[in-house]
Amino acid sequence: MRLSNLADYAVVTMCAAARHCGGGRISASEVAAETQLPAPTVQKVVSKLTAAGLLRSTRGAAGGLQLARPAAAITLADIVEAVEGPIALTACVDDTKTDCGYEHACTVKPHWPLVNDALRGALAEITLTRLAQAPTQVPAATLETA
Repeated sequence: MRLSNLADYAVVTMCAAARHCGGGRISASEVAAETQLPAPTVQKVVSKLTAAGLLRSTRGAAGGLQLARPAAAITLADIVEAVEGPIALTACVDDTKTDCGYEHACTVKPHWPLVNDALRGALAEITLTRLAQAPTQVPAATLETA
């Protein structure tokens, strides 16, 4: 399993916003400069994160981006789902999809929700506060399990 580049960039963008959350707002162009992500990519990610209610965007001279809620209340699962949609390792977890030719004989399908819940739960335990810390600030024991 691998996250899309856009989901990765969303995490990077949210970390940049979290590092500035105590100092007011940060512009999308400042996020792009700080993270070295292309400005159009940051704009696309910011649009998705704003639509998901993770970022708040204010226009004008005193405008910019800020977290929509405290960093400790935003999780890696929230960020990934804002970009990727609901976490699902297989398409058969989605009851609206019935294009699997093996579905009638599948003995594993009933177990996928458990697996998806476990994965989402693991991602939900990682807060933006933790992700935004500089690597030297994260205790070594935490790095091993992260």
